[in-house]
Amino acid sequence: MNTAALRDLIQRAHQHEAASGQLARQLQAQLDRLHPSIRLPSQDALGVLTRFVAAYIEQVPDVLDAAQQVAREAGIEERIKPVLKVAEEFFLQPPALMQGHEGLDGLLDEAYLAHRLVEEVNDRYSAHLGRPLIPLDTTVANLIAHQLIGEPFANQLDEAVHHAVEGMLDADSFSQTSVRAYRERLSDPQTEAAWQRWPCLSGQLGVELVLDPSRAAS
Repeated sequence: MNTAALRDLIQRAHQHEAASGQLARQLQAQLDRLHPSIRLPSQDALGVLTRFVAAYIEQVPDVLDAAQQVAREAGIEERIKPVLKVAEEFFLQPPALMQGHEGLDGLLDEAYLAHRLVEEVNDRYSAHLGRPLIPLDTTVANLIAHQLIGEPFANQLDEAVHHAVEGMLDADSFSQTSVRAYRERLSDPQTEAAWQRWPCLSGQLGVELVLDPSRAAS
């Protein structure tokens, strides 16, 4: 994993944003037409949304490093590392459908791919073992990012994630003794405490997703 290169890329994107204000302009234009399920505080809505996007992007290298560490502890690094490398390559060598995207605006797309890929790995482990490989829930943050990116492009990114992981994690990936042993350790209070440093990103930054239409309309 070369997450140092990802952090350098993110730093350069911040410099691009400081000089261009491209992301801020895009988000400002979206404020009045955000999906009604996305709730922002009445004060400094643009600032909150901008900080959410920046944090969502900045979290990717840390999440990939943590996922690799978890896979190593579970004894399945050889199986998980290729999947994480795909997430890394989404940043360093974006798919052709993302050409022409620059700065933090472009990295939002790439961060969405990476976060969705980790979410997909978690979903597969949950389906087989009843527990995710990584006790980190980015579902709400990913749904918000999906809305910000917009359809149909976000759906194209979802399809890219599906193709990236298809065939990488077969049933044998979940049958190893080391995986079952790690599942038991996930219930350990020390393990749960260690993952408390990954709070719900959207809630932490003041962005909410209201899925009840009656609440969204209120």
